[in-house]
Amino acid sequence: MRNLFNILCLLLLAAITLTGCYSNRQIGLLQERKGIPTYDSVPYEPYRLHINDEIVYRLITMDETISKAIAADQQYTTQYATSYRIYSDGTVDIPFLPPIHLEGLTEKEAQDTLQAAFRQIIPDADVKLSLYNKYFTVLGDLGSGQYKIYKERMTIFQALAMTGDVANRGDRKHVRIVRPNGNEPPEVLEFDIRAKSIIDSKYYYIYPNDLIYVSREPGAFYKVPSYSGFIGLVTSSLALLVSVLNYMPIDF
Repeated sequence: MRNLFNILCLLLLAAITLTGCYSNRQIGLLQERKGIPTYDSVPYEPYRLHINDEIVYRLITMDETISKAIAADQQYTTQYATSYRIYSDGTVDIPFLPPIHLEGLTEKEAQDTLQAAFRQIIPDADVKLSLYNKYFTVLGDLGSGQYKIYKERMTIFQALAMTGDVANRGDRKHVRIVRPNGNEPPEVLEFDIRAKSIIDSKYYYIYPNDLIYVSREPGAFYKVPSYSGFIGLVTSSLALLVSVLNYMPIDF
């Protein structure tokens, strides 16, 4: 029986040794310590329209006849405006206008281009344009779903706040962003989100159509979320050991 007692003690010791909990070094943000990568700062680049992006616009003019014609074409259905897709040749078809090339332009440049085209036929035309598919997607250990980019220069931290943050078991060392690149293969950006130097780096801002993916950390199965959980595991293991010993005669 002494051997059985020793085996049970060894199993309990192994469970305590293998099981850990998450520390600030593992999950804390904005760290600058040794072992955390350093990323270079880069200037912010505004989003440029890609093939298959969709735009919406509003035309403002004092010409009532044209206003009514445009309003009749831009019918609203279930609170969503009519959107116009950028085709594979980079152009978009807008009623009353020839095809207009918008691929590669920022929203402001596309708005100015569309306004200039309308002013060829409507001298006082004023155009307001925005991107219709202004969303990002998340997968993995930060949940799953699609979220709206509600402002320009939205950061990775703001995106995570919308999704509920990365779970403790998520691998913060290898966060990935899959970013579409027009007709080219998508770009995959991988980074350690714990680094303070991520601010103003190429990983800092979220763009429309980004996919943010966080995998599960290796060894997460053996960790508990907090110290209280760790203590609970130890005490429950000890209680189990005591219960076993009470029902088994052990000859010392």
